[in-house]
Amino acid sequence: MDEITRRGSIGLAAGIAAASTLTGTQARAAIPTADVKPPSQPIESGATLRVLRPVKYIDPDGALFDANTKKFSAAMGVPVRVDYVGFEDLRPQTAVAARTGAGPDIVLGWSDDPHLYTDSILDMTELAEYLGKKYGGWQTLAALYGKKFKTDQWIAIPFGGSAGPAVYRKSWIKEAGFDTIPADLGKFLDLCRNLKKIGHPPGFALGNAVGDANSYCGWLLWAHNGYMVDEAGKIAINRKETIEALKYAKELYQTFIPGVLSWQDPSNNKAFIAEEISLTQNGCSIYFAIKNNPKMAAVAEDVDHAPMPRGQASSRPETASVINAMVFKHTKFPNAAKEYIRFMMEADQYDPWLTATTGYWAHSLKAYGESAVWKSDPKLIPYRDACAMEFYSGYKGPINAASGAVLADYVNVQMFAAVSSGQATPEEAAAEAERRAKRIYKQ
Repeated sequence: MDEITRRGSIGLAAGIAAASTLTGTQARAAIPTADVKPPSQPIESGATLRVLRPVKYIDPDGALFDANTKKFSAAMGVPVRVDYVGFEDLRPQTAVAARTGAGPDIVLGWSDDPHLYTDSILDMTELAEYLGKKYGGWQTLAALYGKKFKTDQWIAIPFGGSAGPAVYRKSWIKEAGFDTIPADLGKFLDLCRNLKKIGHPPGFALGNAVGDANSYCGWLLWAHNGYMVDEAGKIAINRKETIEALKYAKELYQTFIPGVLSWQDPSNNKAFIAEEISLTQNGCSIYFAIKNNPKMAAVAEDVDHAPMPRGQASSRPETASVINAMVFKHTKFPNAAKEYIRFMMEADQYDPWLTATTGYWAHSLKAYGESAVWKSDPKLIPYRDACAMEFYSGYKGPINAASGAVLADYVNVQMFAAVSSGQATPEEAAAEAERRAKRIYKQ
């Protein structure tokens, strides 16, 4: 029932959309590849696999993923079971597998998750180097999350990333006095105030939402040149830049639709589709649901996407929710597990899946930038470079178990939520975030 509720939040047209999108995958662009020999991974006799991954927010994601999995089973003689779990449930289930040494062989976990369990997962360097050489190299963010920080050892295979740019209604933005999303933070606040005045408020998640709240609060911090950890790995959240970001966030919150403090990842989808909000930050699942609902054709034409305001950042102050494939050491079939990941990342399987997801997942390997999906609709362009972004959880410090734990504990999100709701002053919230982060980093 939980999965049905989540899928329902992006509209009832998903089943219809799936069929039309699958048909579209037949028209594929040529993906440039190098002639590279894959690693030798003889599949173990009697191998079976269990895979855990995030729930599908658009039906074609799951449909193509399952189809590719069945294709692997038919070709390799390896039965594979794929379990889909809610965004908020993926981390706890991954933790149980790592702690008990039982459960799924492969987990497509969140960005930092492999760094939490480096002692429990297999080295993936040989496979990652093969894929990188064949498909033009790895995108910046993918390589950051796939490797142990500042080493050449790969601990996971980044499967793809979901970006969270601004999603907005063009006509309402124009009615509020703007042609598009401004890059300046002050003008963005003016836009949001005007949207509230005309009865079309924005809404950004401030609950413990894995994707949306972390994306929104990460943007707030980075756009003000703030960061949780410095280059040396020292906690640096309690700085004047953070205080300014928190003051700004409180002003912005005054323009929001009520209820965002409890929003989970499906919440802004539901509000936007119901035309309760004019502006949010999200993957393209909102656009997908609206575009594939015949009754919402006029709304689909009015929806567009843009980068969030850059503010003081030197580059686009956003990140992506990366799904990172790791193989646990408890698997009885390590070669079969690695071969499954390789198979799923090869162009014959990966490009149809990427195309079917219509921009919700973006590619981690550079060659897939030539996929036809990125030429199919100019509104998808803000999603294309999700895995090429430079910001990440724990920026500017190392990606490790501590940075992953800070993200999983929603330290940054709860800091912004406390100030936005008036439960704490900026100074109090920054100090509390510093205390929590230092405890996690053992500083």
